[in-house]
Amino acid sequence: MPKEIDIKRRRTRKDYVFHQTYRSRWFDNDMYAHLNNTVYAQLFDSIINHYLITDCGMDPFSYSNNTSSTSSTPKNTINPSGQVAILVNSYCDYFASVSYPDVIDLGLRVNKLGSTSVTYEVGVFKQGDDDVKVVGGYTHVWCERESMRPAKAGMEKGIRAALERLIVKEDSKI
Repeated sequence: MPKEIDIKRRRTRKDYVFHQTYRSRWFDNDMYAHLNNTVYAQLFDSIINHYLITDCGMDPFSYSNNTSSTSSTPKNTINPSGQVAILVNSYCDYFASVSYPDVIDLGLRVNKLGSTSVTYEVGVFKQGDDDVKVVGGYTHVWCERESMRPAKAGMEKGIRAALERLIVKEDSKI
């Protein structure tokens, strides 16, 4: 087994900074009585975007572009962004099954933060169990909303500061 996979397999809840709970639904199961692969992609997208909206100030429905904001701008918007995060890579490693009616705990961390990119990792746990069942995630590249090209000046400072709070360094002894 590759070292990277073995490291992921040994993850526990404490290896993740931000947490969210998801109550599985009957609809989430596939014909083999475990969560369908597409559900994991939705879970990853949900926890990552929740963090981006609530902690990074991302507002997918409005942005600052030197025009007045609309009355539909949510009141909890911290800093509407002129940037968007474009998914450029995704992955998922499965170690054990999760299925309905499990309550699922998700953990989020940042493994790498570049000037315009961020690589997230999400751990999937059954509630009450510290052994990770699935580890996956993806990489975003921060682009200017108008051009959809990577941000020349890098990601916005507020977004970067919030993402830095999720960085977890690997133990060099592993």
